[in-house]
Amino acid sequence: MELLGKSKEELREFSVALGEPAFRGAQIYHALYAERKFDVAQITNLPVALRERLSEEARITLPEVKQRFVSADGSVRYLFGLRDTENVKTFNAENTERTEKNSRERVSPLAKPASVEAVFMPSEGRQTICISTQAGCAVDCHFCLTAQLGLIRNLTPGEILAQALLPLEEHKAQLAPQTNIVLMGQGEPLLNFEPVMTAVRIMLDPEGLGISPKHMTLSTSGIVPGIERLAHEKVRPKLAISLNASNDEQRDALMPINKKYPLAALMKACKEYPLRTWEHLTVEYVMLGGLNDAAEDARRVVRLLAPLKSVKVNLIPWNPGELPYRESSQEKVEEFRRILVDRGVPAFVRYSRGRDVMAACGQLALLQIENSPMSVISPQ
Repeated sequence: MELLGKSKEELREFSVALGEPAFRGAQIYHALYAERKFDVAQITNLPVALRERLSEEARITLPEVKQRFVSADGSVRYLFGLRDTENVKTFNAENTERTEKNSRERVSPLAKPASVEAVFMPSEGRQTICISTQAGCAVDCHFCLTAQLGLIRNLTPGEILAQALLPLEEHKAQLAPQTNIVLMGQGEPLLNFEPVMTAVRIMLDPEGLGISPKHMTLSTSGIVPGIERLAHEKVRPKLAISLNASNDEQRDALMPINKKYPLAALMKACKEYPLRTWEHLTVEYVMLGGLNDAAEDARRVVRLLAPLKSVKVNLIPWNPGELPYRESSQEKVEEFRRILVDRGVPAFVRYSRGRDVMAACGQLALLQIENSPMSVISPQ
């Protein structure tokens, strides 16, 4: 049995099935996620006999760190190799209902190996880890390099969790008090809903990774059924909407998912989304020179967001890649921001970390260049 990615209840049930007390499962859970022990031999509060049995009947499968690309700003882009994974489930596009009618779930007897990326970003007083939820992505946002990969496969809960656990363990000597997790790497989280939420619950559990809901954000391209489903989750991260356009015509051209879930439907889902007392909805807007950065675009964004209760906008200058787009000028970005702020919409410019090692927003495309000018640290 694979232990990584299992919930506390699943590990308790597994322990009982082995003829052990249920609390042994809780001990394994704590050791895996809170103490980051990835070898059952290290879980020394378990009896020796149980550790020996677990070594024969269970496993903890970690991805291989193929390469680490270290940015001048201290960020580290991890290129992980995922091993063959038994019983990886794939879902229909929306992955929303578990009914006979529209659930097309199937189980692959052996999922092919894949690669995926995560980014560790240290800052004063905190570290942020950007993790992926799918290998590749099917949403096809035209300004994003990840879209060029297509969807390779969904990730399992364990594969999602490992992207946070391994960097935290590797940098444990320098860890700051606060850890932020952002589900903004490869993939659309709401198209891999159940595995993502299994991993999220473990990360937000005080007895698991212990991340605060205030310090975890899930970013979606606008999968309306997934947003509606997330709204009913008792344990959930903050929500960010990747908007990137000021009208349907513009968004259809940049983000084809808009043809399925146009702005009216997306804004309705956002308006009805139940924000907690401390929470605001984040809107992400990638600034593309000459396409979506005009003053009129800013005014249209203000009108779009006017019905929402509590919202802030992060303006993200486009990060260069081999795509037919260009960055907005600093003057255009500042004008856009000022128009939003002057009309009562909090707006901030977010410059991405790790641009020099292709670790920034929209740049994750599995680049592994042997003769790269990037600073590369191979696995030990």
